[in-house]
Amino acid sequence: MIHSTKNHLEYTSLKPDGVLKDLVESIWMMKYHTDETEGSIIVPDGKIDVAFLAMEDGSFEIFISGIFTGPVIKPPFPKSTMGVMSFHPIAAEYIFQRSFADLKNNRQKLSGDYWGFRAEDLSDFKHFYKKACDRIELQLTKEVDPRKLKLFELIYSSKGATTVKELSEQAGWSSRQINRYFNHRLGVSLKSYLNMIRFSNSMKQLKNGNFYPELNYGDQSHFIREVKKFSGVKPTFLNKNENDRFIQLSMMPEG
Repeated sequence: MIHSTKNHLEYTSLKPDGVLKDLVESIWMMKYHTDETEGSIIVPDGKIDVAFLAMEDGSFEIFISGIFTGPVIKPPFPKSTMGVMSFHPIAAEYIFQRSFADLKNNRQKLSGDYWGFRAEDLSDFKHFYKKACDRIELQLTKEVDPRKLKLFELIYSSKGATTVKELSEQAGWSSRQINRYFNHRLGVSLKSYLNMIRFSNSMKQLKNGNFYPELNYGDQSHFIREVKKFSGVKPTFLNKNENDRFIQLSMMPEG
């Protein structure tokens, strides 16, 4: 479990195990203890998110987000609690049984009782985590295709620093079929997704002040272009993270 508190912002995260570990990246909660006045920037991480937001005034909202291919400004949520289920793309087929192509770079508001959740479920992280796991397991009604499991295992173990050809050969699945799957389920090509995952895995080195590309980028200029594409800023600006604008960097463990 990851738990950290910074600038009146409390963050707790836990990765599921067992049958859910290949479908769910993490289940996490963020509490804003002050009147947040500025929005934060969220950079692409290749995940599908279901978010539950409880405000101090008693309002409660649930929304689902598809894959984002560029930086997104999150509006300020003063004195609020947000619980999130962050899914690997394979969940589009096996948990949600739908395509997320229409939600690329977008989000959709869900009914206020989605999966039986209420604002009170955000009062305790352990309770939220257990209920989330239980509800997700109920949605899993068929066995996951081993080829797809292998494909995503290779993507994440390589940190995105691989090629479509290499993945196709190792997963035993043609590149044409893989690209059709990604475009249908997520609205992005496999190559675009790999670039996104590679950038996401470069965040740690940027936080630590290392600006030399480590994950199979062509050269320094290529690395800088990719960072600007996904974050909207140069690596040095991302590293400074003034006023904790980049929330994923702020919550990332030190070291």
